Amino acid sequence: MKMDFDFAAWTDARLLTVEQALDAWVPLRAPAGLGDGMRYAVLDGGKRLRPLLVLAARESVALGQTHEALDDAALRAACAVELIHAYSLVHDDMPCMDNDILRRGKPTVHVKFGEAGALLAGDALQALAFEILTPQDSAIPVEVQVRLCQRLARAAGHAGMAGGQAIDLASVGVALNEAQLREMHRLKTGALLEASVLLGADCAPQPASAWPALQTYAQALGVAFQVVDDVLDVVSDAATLGKTVGKDAAHDKPTFVSLMGLDRSRQYAQELLAQALQALDQSGLPRTEALRALAHMVVNRNN
Repeated sequence: MKMDFDFAAWTDARLLTVEQALDAWVPLRAPAGLGDGMRYAVLDGGKRLRPLLVLAARESVALGQTHEALDDAALRAACAVELIHAYSLVHDDMPCMDNDILRRGKPTVHVKFGEAGALLAGDALQALAFEILTPQDSAIPVEVQVRLCQRLARAAGHAGMAGGQAIDLASVGVALNEAQLREMHRLKTGALLEASVLLGADCAPQPASAWPALQTYAQALGVAFQVVDDVLDVVSDAATLGKTVGKDAAHDKPTFVSLMGLDRSRQYAQELLAQALQALDQSGLPRTEALRALAHMVVNRNN
């Protein structure tokens, strides 16, 4: 990483852009208070890791060149992936799934707006993600819009996040081996993180030659994120995490900590970080400072 790269300044600038876009695109007015639930689920909370990965990957493949339409596509992709992430949290927290009452330091959407309100807010956020990716009268090339929609849909559906959640619910009380646990989280958590990086790479003037290296980076990061999540669920507290802790053990769910132990899980997270950074070294891309810093942030975070 370049010593003169100011990650805090980079993050602040991009977060401001993402927050302004989300505030503009998530409707305030929707029938019967639906907009209130949607905005409550998305705004004023969250690390925005997925949007930051989109924008960092876009910058890495742009090679310092500006392209207004593709920059717009990347911002839209960043917001769309955050909407998919937010909808998944709304639904995952509901009584029929994980039955959680705390998310991002505040009551979950179903606690605030009721189960039906939460279900509809999640549905509406999912639909809005694809609406944002396909603006009318846009200069974004149609083939780019199609590519972004296809990638996000695959990552969110049965072959990605939803499929992983189905495995998770079916694995309560089941002893999974390491390969099975990795596969579950490759889908449940990793698919959307991987898609975030590749959505950014999709916003290049031509297909990125570094695409395989970026995919390797993203896959390692996706597993690392879940390993750290499992560690924090054991060692942290609700005030720091902003969500209920110890719930995996309470629900008898398999985790990396339950399978490997705490020390080995921490070591494994560092090994995955090394894999991600090595992939960037091999990418041939000259501007990977933000992607590197985000990988460090994921593995060394405390919430």
